[in-house]
Amino acid sequence: MHYPRPLHTLIDSLKKLPGVGTKTAERFAFQMLDWTEGELKEFADHLSHLKSQLTSCSTCGCLIEKESCQYCNLDRRDPSQICVVSSPRDVFLFEESHLYKGCYHVTNGLISPLEERYPQSMRFDALKERVIKQETKELIIGFDSTIEGDATALYLKELFADHPVKISRLAFGIPVGSSLEYIDEGTLIQSFSGRTHF
Repeated sequence: MHYPRPLHTLIDSLKKLPGVGTKTAERFAFQMLDWTEGELKEFADHLSHLKSQLTSCSTCGCLIEKESCQYCNLDRRDPSQICVVSSPRDVFLFEESHLYKGCYHVTNGLISPLEERYPQSMRFDALKERVIKQETKELIIGFDSTIEGDATALYLKELFADHPVKISRLAFGIPVGSSLEYIDEGTLIQSFSGRTHF
């Protein structure tokens, strides 16, 4: 399509969002054209101030607004557990469950030599320091069930091999409410291997 340059530029920008293709970006852009000047300015202000209003906690790596981090407040969190995740977004997913009351540690990615992400660029040394300082009893690995997630989990297991800390990983298996006939082989194997006492 030969859109006017400002509209074409907006569509290209929107396509940088995950899961947004050309058609979706066009739909978003034309929807924005229906917004008032005030709504557009407010949206632009939110975008322009996003990075300046958010920061990463220097200890755990979670996204925070202020100086103090609610996830590192040891009066409210259990320091004996640290859940290790690859992205700050994962923290919010765990918090939504209201089940976990321990601390977090964000690695900012998973090991992937193909994408030139190596252990040296992750926050593993900082994690080891925290485990020792907080006398952490358990590391809960909350990575995706992918090759990169498995490789990073294995690296952490080896990193703490000589340290008296329990290392556990999120269970993988059959989603709640699903039928066995629709489960792929890999998921079924993980479910069977990780079966628990009933």
